[in-house]
Amino acid sequence: MDLTAVFKKVPEGYIAWVEDLPGANTQGATLEEARENLREAIRLVFEANRELAKAG
Repeated sequence: MDLTAVFKKVPEGYIAWVEDLPGANTQGATLEEARENLREAIRLVFEANRELAKAG
């Protein structure tokens, strides 16, 4: 699965999100930190969606 990550420089560092995956957004002081945080956010969104699918 290919996802497109968006990174935007802001005064505090970087914000990041995946437009096609609601809830996958984060921030970081550096670009690398924002990338790592976004990987984790994506993992957590997928995990939560799997749990919701099991419960449904």
